[in-house]
Amino acid sequence: MLSKLFKPGDFLTVAVAVLGVAWLCVMLWQHGAGSTLIVRSKGNIVSELSLQRNRTLAVDGPLGTTIVEVLNQRARIARDPSPKQYCVRQGWLQQAGEIALCLPNQVSIEIATVRNRVDSLNY
Repeated sequence: MLSKLFKPGDFLTVAVAVLGVAWLCVMLWQHGAGSTLIVRSKGNIVSELSLQRNRTLAVDGPLGTTIVEVLNQRARIARDPSPKQYCVRQGWLQQAGEIALCLPNQVSIEIATVRNRVDSLNY
C-alpha cells in the first residue's frame, strides 16, 4: 500500500527529515556543563560561586542554616533543616540549568553558564 503512495525519493526525504529532527532535539536540549553556582535565600541572590573552586557555604533561611557544597565542579545541598529533605535527596547538580529548591527554608541553588540561555520567548 505504501509503495504505491511513495516513490523511492519520498522515503529518502522522510528519512532525512526524521534524522534532522532527531539531531535538532539533541542539539537544542543540551545544556552542557555549568560554570557558576547561584545561591538564593528568600528570593535574593546571596552568593555566586565558581564551580572551579571546592568550598562549603552556610546560607541562613527562616528554618535555620542550609549547607551548600561545591566539589569537583558539582554542587549540592549537603544539609537543610527542612522536614522532608527533598533538596538534599536531589544530590549533585552539574549541568547548566539544574536547580535544587529547599522551599520550606526558602533556599535554592542553580547551575548557570557564562553564556545566557533563553528558556522561552514571549511577545
